[in-house]
Amino acid sequence: MQKILDENYYDFIIDNSMIPRYSTGDNITLLNDAHSLLHVSRSVMDVCDIGRTPYYAFPSVYTLASSASDENSPNKTVEQNTNYNLLGQCTLVGIVDTGIDYQHPAFRNADGSTRIVSLWDQTDQSGASPKDFTFGTEYTKQQINAALLSNNTMSLVPTVDTIGHGTAIASIISGSIDTKNSFRGIVPYSELVVVKLKEAKKNLRNVFLIPEDELCFQESDVILGIRYLVEEAKKMERPLVICIAMGTSQGIHDGQGVMSQYLANLLLLSGVNVSIAAGDEGNRGRHYFGSIDSAPYSTEFQLNISNEDKKLSMEIWPSIPGRPAIQIISPDRLITYKIEPSFNECIKFAFDQGLVWVNNIIFEEETGQQLILIRFDQAEPGLWTFRLDSTEIQPFYFNSWLPSGNLISDDTYFINASSDTTIINPGNSINTLTTSAYNQLDGTILVQSSRGYTSNGMVKPDIAAPGYQIPCALPQNRYGTMSGTGAAAAQAAGGIAMVMEWTLCKGNFTSLTGKQINRMIARGAKRSSSYLYPNNVWGYGQLDINGLITRLINVL
Repeated sequence: MQKILDENYYDFIIDNSMIPRYSTGDNITLLNDAHSLLHVSRSVMDVCDIGRTPYYAFPSVYTLASSASDENSPNKTVEQNTNYNLLGQCTLVGIVDTGIDYQHPAFRNADGSTRIVSLWDQTDQSGASPKDFTFGTEYTKQQINAALLSNNTMSLVPTVDTIGHGTAIASIISGSIDTKNSFRGIVPYSELVVVKLKEAKKNLRNVFLIPEDELCFQESDVILGIRYLVEEAKKMERPLVICIAMGTSQGIHDGQGVMSQYLANLLLLSGVNVSIAAGDEGNRGRHYFGSIDSAPYSTEFQLNISNEDKKLSMEIWPSIPGRPAIQIISPDRLITYKIEPSFNECIKFAFDQGLVWVNNIIFEEETGQQLILIRFDQAEPGLWTFRLDSTEIQPFYFNSWLPSGNLISDDTYFINASSDTTIINPGNSINTLTTSAYNQLDGTILVQSSRGYTSNGMVKPDIAAPGYQIPCALPQNRYGTMSGTGAAAAQAAGGIAMVMEWTLCKGNFTSLTGKQINRMIARGAKRSSSYLYPNNVWGYGQLDINGLITRLINVL
């Protein structure tokens, strides 16, 4: 079995400069130009493997942004462009998600042939992997068309989207015109390159104490998927817009990290762009902010844990100069001793029937910041209290985040939580277009839409796009709707494809980078006199592609 698939191996992210030190011939998987995976065997795996191995080496765990349903939309189509007939011709739309229902009419031409250029199913090991990749099966347009004409479709191309999220996202951007069902995507003449992600390894789930039955994905697999999309676009010499409708609340939320750096660099290339969902964490109570600026430089905050959530983790990221120690007080008022900052110590505490692991990492190697990682197994329900004391007798502030998406229930939340700084990674990365969601029927921001800014004050989100009951395709030839920032990111991706068609494909501006396009979109946003811009809810305003194209035409 490939080590990237083998549960007896951890996948550690390393810098490519370290490959000569560790490579044994089959234990390295290239991620991109800067990073790779080092596959390390552990005969016994343990929660305290974080401590023995640095936190940053473990890939983050991603969850989906938004969910689709069968309910009908009050607004059958969301028009972005009424004047310029920009339908996505010559553009590629890249999807890294739960897969796609390739048999759905939303992804077929009028003659029944597919608009999918290629599809890499990471979960399917039955066929040939893509060139320069070591696992999964690649299906070409020719293979998909042959399957669509066959009486044994699934025997030829046996890939499905059992979740429906990827199908919905792809259709919002690129769905074919279906007059019978009053449906069309934003750019229905674009073509698709699709990656179906495999689920996160169980050993990664175990390290972060993620329940076994919850759907989640591994950051490294997403990076590999993006690399595949970019390489396909290069081969075809076509502009590419990638939609990332997932993310994580792990990390410091300041645009650092392997994924964020990778995306930031991609957007310096001509003809590549990325639209990212801000996340649907705005009203879930999963972020706490504290600021301690007077003696004795000590504070407490509380977390309510539901009886549904037996396994979970939380992260506390204190700022300099204060370096806090932590004490934890259970709902039964059992209290730990004061856990001082250290380099690699992992401490286990027993509370009634449950266990709590604490890493108070004085120097998290990727960011240079302090990180307090707390993980619960069989957590006692009720109010948990956390006491922070500055060991330097210095002021400090801190952010604390709980897991994103479906990994915990909505009944687990911080008391006096803050909805700010809730944008999921990689939505905090620079250059990318991070999208919040608003109700296009009444003009209000969706309550679940994550808020900025980043933890270091960078403007995010960049833009707000329609995200309320957006029409979409669903598996098994169904149609429905999707609400949230995933749907909004898909709307923005469709807008990016329009700009690419008018600029790159039609020869009006032939060397625009993704970063430049995103700055144009932000500058051309629709703004209300009721707000100051940019702000941490709307970014630079509402997506307005029609207005942007009009401005560009007037410039020429």
